Amino acid sequence: MTIYLDVIWLLNFFFDSFLLFLTAIILKRKVKKWRIFLGALIGSSIILFYFTPYVAITSHPVMKLLYSILIVYSAFGFLKFRYFIKNLLTFYFITFMVGGGMLGLHYFFQTDIAFINGALMTQSSGFGDPVSWLTVLIGFPLVWYFSKHNIEEIEMTKINFEQLVRVQVKIGEDSMDLKGLIDSGNQLYDPITQTPVMILEIQRCVSCFPAALIQQSQNPEMLDFSAIDPSWANRIRIVPYRAVGQEHQFLLAIRPDQVVIMINEKEITVKKVLIGLSHTILSSNGDYECIIHPKMLTKTNISA
Repeated sequence: MTIYLDVIWLLNFFFDSFLLFLTAIILKRKVKKWRIFLGALIGSSIILFYFTPYVAITSHPVMKLLYSILIVYSAFGFLKFRYFIKNLLTFYFITFMVGGGMLGLHYFFQTDIAFINGALMTQSSGFGDPVSWLTVLIGFPLVWYFSKHNIEEIEMTKINFEQLVRVQVKIGEDSMDLKGLIDSGNQLYDPITQTPVMILEIQRCVSCFPAALIQQSQNPEMLDFSAIDPSWANRIRIVPYRAVGQEHQFLLAIRPDQVVIMINEKEITVKKVLIGLSHTILSSNGDYECIIHPKMLTKTNISA
C-alpha cells in the first residue's frame, strides 16, 4: 500500500492544532495563533520518525513526555511553574479525552485496530485514518462554537453573583475607583456589537464627567452631540433597554479604555465593555456604585 507521508503529516498537524486550540479555550489563554501552529508543527513532526530506525526511541514514554513538554512550551510559553504545569496537564487531559472518543468511534464503526510499538494503528488508506480526518473536520467548527457560546455560559454559572468587588474605570487620563456588584440579572448588551453593558450610578461620579454629558444622559432620546466635547462624543453609545413595567427606553453609555475588576486577589482587565450612565440610585445604603455584567468576567485578561 502506498503511504502519502505528506498527507499523514498534514493530518497530524491539523489534529495537534485542534488539541492546542482546545487547551487554550478551556484555560482561557490568549495565545497568538502562530505559537499554536508552531507547537502543532513540532508535535506533528514526530510522525516522520515512525518511518525511520528511531521509532523505538520516539515511542518511549520518556521521549513522549519530553516531546509534549516542548509542544506546550512552544504554544504557551513559560510564565511560571504552576502556569506551565496546568497547561501541560490540561493538554494531556484533552488528548486522552479526544483519543478515547476516537477509539470509541473505531469500535463503533468496527474498524480494525492494533497496537504496534505502543501506538494505535488502524487499517486505513495511505491518506491517514478516516476517523482522525472526521475528528479534525468536525472538531474545528465545534471548538469555534463552544469557544463563543457554551464554555462562557458554563463559566458564568461558576460566578458568585452576589459579591461586591472593587472596580477601576479608566477613561483617557482619568481613573475612577468604585465598588461594584456582580449581578446575574444584568443581561444588557449593545444590540449591534453584543458588547456587555455595566451600569454606573452617575450621581456618585458627577465630578468625573463633563456637566454637558451628564445633562444629555438624562434624555438620551434627544441627544445633542454638538453640546458635548468631541473627545467624549466619540465614546458615546445609545443602548435600548426595557425596565420592569415600562416601555422600551434608551440609556446613554460610554466606551471606556478599560475596566479593571479586583476579585479573589486577582485583577481582571476588560476592554470590550460599555458603561451605562444611570440616574437611578443603585444601592440605598451606598454599598456599591455600579453593577457588573457577569459576561465581563468571561472575556478577560487575568493577572495575579
